Amino acid sequence: MTKRRFRKGGHVSWNSEAGRVSGRITRVVTSRVQFKGYTVHASEDEPQYEIKSDKTDHIAMHKGSALRKLAD
Repeated sequence: MTKRRFRKGGHVSWNSEAGRVSGRITRVVTSRVQFKGYTVHASEDEPQYEIKSDKTDHIAMHKGSALRKLAD
């Protein structure tokens, strides 16, 4: 299975409780970090992505498998 890789600044979308949300990647996380009280188990092989919503100031963290690339 090919793993999805994204870059900082990339425009992506993901599913949330409120429906489909879009935003820009603000950081690519490649090591374990604390985020909103949770431990994010990211690595070089399986990075996670910090994303700022287009419509709000909400910041989310997601694995590449949860994201879809959008046209810029």
